[in-house]
Amino acid sequence: MSEDNDVLLHRDGAFTTITMNRPRRRNALSRTFLLALTDAFREAGGSDARGVILAANGPVFSAGHDFADMAGASHADVRDLLQVCAELMRTIQSVPQVVVARVHGLATAAGCQLVASCDLAVAAESAGFAAPGGKGGWFCHTPLVAIAHNIGRKRAAEMALTGEVFDAATAADWGLINYAVPDDELDKAAHELLLRATQGSPRSKALGKQAMYAQLDRPEQDAYAYAIEVMAASSQTPEAQEGMTAFLEKRHPTWPA
Repeated sequence: MSEDNDVLLHRDGAFTTITMNRPRRRNALSRTFLLALTDAFREAGGSDARGVILAANGPVFSAGHDFADMAGASHADVRDLLQVCAELMRTIQSVPQVVVARVHGLATAAGCQLVASCDLAVAAESAGFAAPGGKGGWFCHTPLVAIAHNIGRKRAAEMALTGEVFDAATAADWGLINYAVPDDELDKAAHELLLRATQGSPRSKALGKQAMYAQLDRPEQDAYAYAIEVMAASSQTPEAQEGMTAFLEKRHPTWPA
């Protein structure tokens, strides 16, 4: 994609970086921008890349929804826009690759939802996170879905009800991100986390990611029932058999193509 595009894709070895490139609008998530991001994740997801980094250009990661799309819009139009946004979040979690958010600046409202929807996240120590609707006129209902699934009820309530900006150290402590790192180490830390998270068989990892999200919100008994069936079935795959055999033979595995 051209540097003039709102979404940039760059392949470097085994990894693809998807960069939000709308700094003039603080990477606000307009309908067109959401659709372009969804297309980018689908393109990366259909490739042989082993991992994906979500990054951003400009002073902030993402300011959330673009109110230029929403002010004066009809009920039906706003609902449709929110469904487009939710589809992006679902796409991030459905692609077979591990997705790491590399966060700088502010990630607010749907921008914070975007971070929460990635598999993993690393942020610069100077970054901030907020669900600001709580101190305005339009509550952050949909961002709160992803945020609450990461940090739990009381902390999600604090974010949503106060609308305050929380720093990266707090976000890491609460589980919204994995790590807060010095600003000049952000690129390195995101890449190293992706390297660690993409070890092993790509096909096994893809199935594992899919099953992880499928069981997370189930009651424990149902989660075990589901996970047992998936794990038993996947034990028959060439990847699983190679992994077990290599372990027993004390050698490095050779993953099937």
